[in-house]
Amino acid sequence: MHRVTGVILATGTMFLAFWLTALAVGSNLFTLVAAALSHPIGQLVLFGYSLALVYHSLNGVRHLSWDLGIGLGIKEVYITGYLTVGTTVMVTLVLWFVV
Repeated sequence: MHRVTGVILATGTMFLAFWLTALAVGSNLFTLVAAALSHPIGQLVLFGYSLALVYHSLNGVRHLSWDLGIGLGIKEVYITGYLTVGTTVMVTLVLWFVV
């Protein structure tokens, strides 16, 4: 999943660059891109991108702890995996619906 979310982030970053380019080009293109992003499908894509970003970040911390030799037992691996997924969902929902 860490690599999959990395690919999603790379693809999403290309879309982010396109959005910034549309902003620089002018209001006509930016209005079109903004309309696409405000569409429910665009919102779903943005939600998926933010979900991948949060998961990848939290799982990166998990991998760093493994590099330090922390949490390498099978029980700890499962616990931190479930904790990472649960925290990802909570943080993403807070970002979208609270902040």
